[in-house]
Amino acid sequence: IHEKAKEQSSRCSQCGVPFCQVHCPLSNNIPDWLKLTAEGRYEEAYHLSQSTNNMPEVCGRICPQDRLCEGNCVIEQSGHGTVTIGSIEKYITEKAWEKGWVKPINNNIENDQSVGIIGAGPAGLACGEELRKKGYQVTIYDRYDRSGGLLIYGIPNFKLEKYVVERRIKLLKDSGIKFINNFEVGKDSTLSELKDKHDSILISTGVYKPREINLPGNDLSNIFPAMEFLTASNRKGLGDEVEIFDNGTLNAEGKDIVVIGGGDTAMDCVRTSVRQKAKSVKCLYRRDRENMPGSAREVYNAEEEGVEFVWLSNPKKFIGDKKISSILVEKIKLGKPDSSGRKNPEPIEGSDFKIKTDMTIKALGFDPENLPKLFKFPELTVSKWGTIKINLMTMETNVEGVFAAGDIVR
Repeated sequence: IHEKAKEQSSRCSQCGVPFCQVHCPLSNNIPDWLKLTAEGRYEEAYHLSQSTNNMPEVCGRICPQDRLCEGNCVIEQSGHGTVTIGSIEKYITEKAWEKGWVKPINNNIENDQSVGIIGAGPAGLACGEELRKKGYQVTIYDRYDRSGGLLIYGIPNFKLEKYVVERRIKLLKDSGIKFINNFEVGKDSTLSELKDKHDSILISTGVYKPREINLPGNDLSNIFPAMEFLTASNRKGLGDEVEIFDNGTLNAEGKDIVVIGGGDTAMDCVRTSVRQKAKSVKCLYRRDRENMPGSAREVYNAEEEGVEFVWLSNPKKFIGDKKISSILVEKIKLGKPDSSGRKNPEPIEGSDFKIKTDMTIKALGFDPENLPKLFKFPELTVSKWGTIKINLMTMETNVEGVFAAGDIVR
């Protein structure tokens, strides 16, 4: 691995305009830490990679590099294969943890102002770390029994090992950040009460409400939203007792699984089903491969693992007695592009066919919960989609001292 990291890093051509950095949402200084890695200066490479990134060990594993840095590498564009940026980022960060270069925040200055953060997912954790560096007193509240949000309960273990997230949380605790779990804003405390307790608040809850598909037969058993399936699997991997998994309900073993959807969550579901020893795994998506929102690399990996993609197909009806036994599906053709530039799916008349299934997982995306109602704070302004409206310069909501970040804004 050591030699491979050096070899790959030395392939970076240090181009004048580094497209890898341009296409990185964090503007990570990729060419410089590749150069340091090629020279064997791993500690400096790590410090540079984490200077723009709160969780390089997470990004190295789960970023869709194929459509960001690696997909835009100049060497890749010229037909010689990309520099494996993600793997190198993972390598230097793991080396840093192993060698003890990753240290808790040590503040010389303590600030008596306190900040309450709602949601211990990536946005909340990153914000908490940055505020702690400035000496603020930070408390992160989360409704789940573990911190990490989607990193802990959404993303499967084969993509992001759970010790990686737990190690990061421990580091933040050692840095003086207080975590309060099993805490639901609106039940344990209203937003107004939290506001009185802290000098400012950040809302970073993410979006968890599953987007629905209202079809005949929706009330049949063995139809599950993606997060329910993934959370049960992740809890099992973490050593929890998961009754709904242990009794076979949410376990894909020996079953014909159908996943509806085409994003990264759908890919997580199909690949988790394969690992649970499903009899067969099919993915229904209403557009074609070229118009799929998920990572192309994930699709390729899923196909290698035996997942069958049923492109240009749309479910019409769930069929079964009490449990689902099959899905009536119609074939689709792609019409004219919509406002997003993607071609509109149109049903082909008389093209219906059935697909056998013992368990169906709906991975159709997520919508925001009704936060003003949930938090008992009706004055909080939301957009027509239900996301929180912010001032894009300051990230402050319409309520003074209340800020918002992450998926609940995006």
